[in-house]
Amino acid sequence: MEDSNQTSTGGFILLSLSNVPYLQVMCFIVFLIMYMLTLSGNVLLIIAVRTNSKLHTPMYFFLTNLSTIDICFSSTIVPKILINTLSKDRSISLVGCALQMYFHMALGATECVILAVMAYDRFAAICRPLHYKTIINKKMCACLASMSWGVGFGNATIHTPLTFQLPFCKSHHVNHFFCEMPPFFTLSCKDTRTNEIVMYVAAMFIIMYAFLLTLISYIQIIFTIFKIRSSQGREKAFSTCASHLTVVSLYYGTIIFMYLKPRSAYSPDIGKAMSILYTAVTPMLNPIIYSMRNKEVKDTVKIRLFLRDQTIDIRNMVWKN
Repeated sequence: MEDSNQTSTGGFILLSLSNVPYLQVMCFIVFLIMYMLTLSGNVLLIIAVRTNSKLHTPMYFFLTNLSTIDICFSSTIVPKILINTLSKDRSISLVGCALQMYFHMALGATECVILAVMAYDRFAAICRPLHYKTIINKKMCACLASMSWGVGFGNATIHTPLTFQLPFCKSHHVNHFFCEMPPFFTLSCKDTRTNEIVMYVAAMFIIMYAFLLTLISYIQIIFTIFKIRSSQGREKAFSTCASHLTVVSLYYGTIIFMYLKPRSAYSPDIGKAMSILYTAVTPMLNPIIYSMRNKEVKDTVKIRLFLRDQTIDIRNMVWKN
């Protein structure tokens, strides 16, 4: 009971990326660059979609949702990692830790579902082209996006209170860079099997259901693409899916490893590396992967940057005069 009270007042101590001074600076610079690329890349992608009427399609509507998730997802974790890398005080309050875990879980689950929704959108576009506008209309887009956000935040609302009702008697030092469920189970002096079962059931339901929906969609897409007679038609059809398939492989691979492994097989070091991949690296790569394969997005971004530069030049001229 005393330990529980200490937890509520003292909070937790998180890890920094390194304890070696020069490596701390290097890690800080690398993560700061990744974070800035995540923000700028995703913001530019959202602006490109909003300002180009040709991109006002269901696929890009879901893509702006994904970019919004990535901005929030990375912002929930990376700033605190940057602070802890250079600061001697790596503590986080109980409320701060709970909020970080809540939004991290909510946004992570939302991304799982939105990726499955995007796969279904590609299935409808390639396998049911004549009925595409009927299947994926504005109302359906809004419903699918709302469902994705609802599932994510509903999932976090269950898990976060369950985790923080545990008494953390063993230690307040978390063997992780941020507040995530699996490392917290090792800190509790209470049996955490109930928490683990709930986590695995939710992970199976959300992650595996989303993964299976994505897999089934792409199996159908591949069969349809092989039926296309012209090689140019097959290449065009596959190019619309290649970016999404790359993002799905990166994200699901790391998240499945983190949340569907039994506790006995959980490795803190590998877990930390995997967490960095899907919280810092993947959100940075997503806009790059999508924009590199899309001429309209690249052209729109170039135009926006050109107009911004022209505006700055005009303002400088006015200021000088």
